[in-house]
Amino acid sequence: MRGELTAKGKATRSRIVEGAAEVLREKGVASTTLDDVMARTRTSKSQLFHYFPKGKDELLVAVAQFEAEQVLDDQEPYLSRLDSWDAWSRWRDVVVKRYEDQGDQCPLGSLFLQIGRSTPGTRAIVIELMRRWQESLAAGVRALQTAGSLPADLDVDRRAASLLAAIQGGVSILLSTGESTHLRAALDQGIDDLRHAGRATE
Repeated sequence: MRGELTAKGKATRSRIVEGAAEVLREKGVASTTLDDVMARTRTSKSQLFHYFPKGKDELLVAVAQFEAEQVLDDQEPYLSRLDSWDAWSRWRDVVVKRYEDQGDQCPLGSLFLQIGRSTPGTRAIVIELMRRWQESLAAGVRALQTAGSLPADLDVDRRAASLLAAIQGGVSILLSTGESTHLRAALDQGIDDLRHAGRATE
């Protein structure tokens, strides 16, 4: 696709991507065809290839980007407002619910398995997702420092990285077993460790 899209063009492209995401969640990557996407989004083959001239792989990358955005959007408004212990608790509950509702099927993981992390753009999607997620957690830790709930000399980036790693580890086990026990434990321990560090300011 060449040139900048008009507002209408952007809306059409977004509609195709969101419709494709719905089909992929329902049928799985391997079973979904472009005909399925065209039927769901009511687009013609010429329209589809206008926005995704490289075909299914290009569309899958776009859906992977959309699913990555959903990972963060589903945590809002809590992820952007981690300025109190109560806010952290609400965020924790939202994260756990999101992945329990998802169960042992991960749309984003399935997409990467199908298109491969070496496909241009896919690794960048993962890197950007993790960067933004960690930065949001770091902002929350800094908000607690500003509120006087955590010591000023706490290593913010290290704590945020540890929390993100804990979530990813818990989600990985959930995807393997269907159980959220480890995700719950990892999040609870990470937040408890922050609270423990905060007691030094009391």
